Amino acid sequence: MKLAMIGFGQAGGKIVDKFLEYDKETGSGIVRSAVAVNTAKADLLGLEHIPEENRVLIGQARVKGHGVGADNELGAEIAEEDIDEVQGAIDNIPVHEVDAFLIVAGLGGGTGSGGSPVVAKHLKRIYTEPVYGLGVLPGSDEGGIYTLNAARSFQTFVREVDNLMVFDNDAWRQTGESVEGGYDHINEEIVRRFGVLFGAGEIEAGDNVAESVVDSSEIINTLDGGGVSTVGYASEDVEVSSGGGGLLSRFKGDDSSDDSMDTANTTNRITSLVRKAALGRLTLPCEIEGAERALLVMAGPPEHLNRKGIERGRKWLEEQTGSMEVRGGDYPTNAPKVAASILLAGVHNVPRIKELQQVAIEAQDNIDDIRNQSEDNLEDLVEDDEDELDPLF
Repeated sequence: MKLAMIGFGQAGGKIVDKFLEYDKETGSGIVRSAVAVNTAKADLLGLEHIPEENRVLIGQARVKGHGVGADNELGAEIAEEDIDEVQGAIDNIPVHEVDAFLIVAGLGGGTGSGGSPVVAKHLKRIYTEPVYGLGVLPGSDEGGIYTLNAARSFQTFVREVDNLMVFDNDAWRQTGESVEGGYDHINEEIVRRFGVLFGAGEIEAGDNVAESVVDSSEIINTLDGGGVSTVGYASEDVEVSSGGGGLLSRFKGDDSSDDSMDTANTTNRITSLVRKAALGRLTLPCEIEGAERALLVMAGPPEHLNRKGIERGRKWLEEQTGSMEVRGGDYPTNAPKVAASILLAGVHNVPRIKELQQVAIEAQDNIDDIRNQSEDNLEDLVEDDEDELDPLF
C-alpha cells in the first residue's frame, strides 16, 4: 500500500521519519511521499529522513517557531490559519500514485492533537483518496493536561478521518527507560507493526509472489466504515533456505526434499503466531470480540508460509471476533523471520478510552477550579485592606 504520510507535531514527525528509515532498510515502498508539519522549528530541524523542502513550519506569526506549549486549541487555530502553507507541501505529492493519506500525530501535545483533525477535514474535502489517522495516546503518568488534550483530540480526530488507528503509549512504556529511550522504543514498535501491515502487496518485478495476495484494496476494505482500529503483531525467527522454495514448489507440494519445511510444522507455526498477535499486546488494548472487520497478513520467507496455515488463522479470527469480514493473505519477504500482523477494525470494547475520558473530565474540572481560585487569590493579594490605594487606570 502506497501512502502519503503527514507527520503533525513532534511525535508525528518523528514517527513518519522512522517510517522512511524503515522503507530504506526493508525496501518495502510504503511511503510514496512524506511531509512534516510543526509549530516548533527545533523539532523540524531534528528530523533525518524527511526532505527539508517537505518540512513545514506554521504559526510563525503567533508563536515565532517556539511551539504552542501543549495548547491544542491554539494548535487547531494555527492549523486553520496556515492551512494554505500545509496544502503547498501536499501539492508536491503525486496523489495519483498513492492509495491513501495517513496523518500521524501524538494526541497529548498541542500542535499534533490540535492540528491533525483540521488537516484531515481539509484533505477529505479536496481528495477522493481515503484519509486515515494514526494517533498516539500519552501514558497515564504524563499528566492531566496531556490526557485532557488526548481525549478532546481523539473525539474530534476519529470523526474527521475514514479510520483512526491508535497506539497507546501506556501499554508499551517499559519501566526504567529514559524518556528519550522510551519514545524511541515505542516509535520502533509502531513502525514495525504498521510497516508489515502496509507493506503487504507492494512487490516489484522479480520479488517472491504471494500465494494469497494481500493488496491495498484489502486494507482499504478492512478500514472502510470508520471507527477505531488496533493492530496485533507476533514474530518468530526462522532459517532461510538457500534454495528458496517459493511459489512453484508450494503449488507442486515439494515437501519431500531435505531442505523443504514440514507442512504440519509450518501450519502450526502460523496458527500459533496468529493467536499470539491477536491475544497479546495490541497497539490499543481491547477485547477482540465484537471487532467489525479484521485482516491477517503473514509475512516471511515463502518456504515458511502456506495457504493452509493462513486459512486456519483466518477462520480462528472469525470465531474469536464474531465477524464474517475477516480477510487474510501472505506477504513474502527475505527477512529471517515469520510475522503475523492483524488489523482489527471497528473495535468497541476499549476500556482504555473510557478511562482516558474519565481522567480528562476530572482534569478539566480541576483546571477550571484552579483558574477560579487563582483569580480569588490574586484579588486577596493585590487589594489593600482599607481600599486606600488607587490603581493607575
